[in-house]
Amino acid sequence: MSVHELPVVPEVDRDAFRNAMARLGSAVNIITTDGPAGRAGFTASAVCSVTDSPPTLLVCLNRSASVWPTFRDNGHLCVNTLAAGHEALSTLFGGKTPMSERFAEAGWHTLATGSPLLEGALVSFDCKVSQVVSVGTHDVLFCEVLALARNDDSHGLAWFDRGYHHLLRQDAR
Repeated sequence: MSVHELPVVPEVDRDAFRNAMARLGSAVNIITTDGPAGRAGFTASAVCSVTDSPPTLLVCLNRSASVWPTFRDNGHLCVNTLAAGHEALSTLFGGKTPMSERFAEAGWHTLATGSPLLEGALVSFDCKVSQVVSVGTHDVLFCEVLALARNDDSHGLAWFDRGYHHLLRQDAR
């Protein structure tokens, strides 16, 4: 298919952008924090690597989200990348369920920052927020990774075309 055959959207409004983003597959993560401002967590797909020196991720968080003040005030978080089978937990953390009920549905540990680390996550990145940049409705949190935990026994979970999909691990090569 050539560029000339691609459908063109003449105006990139909010709905056109959201529909286009549904075509961009991503890992599913539960972002957690615990500290003086309280315990909170939310589901996010807007997470990516920034650099490996120092190890840094970015997480996007809507400033109108109920959890935003808790993350802002605690200043640290854990990015828990979900495994296949965590769909219900993802949905729970993506809704309006009270925090105590969200966290009661899984087992949790802590590493360096005290942010909740999900038992059975593919990988958990325990981070301090090193910088915040506001863009439109969201804050982009730059998160320096202080510790991590890996689970090499599970398959992955992705979000694509407004639905969950399992990613099968390849045998070691």
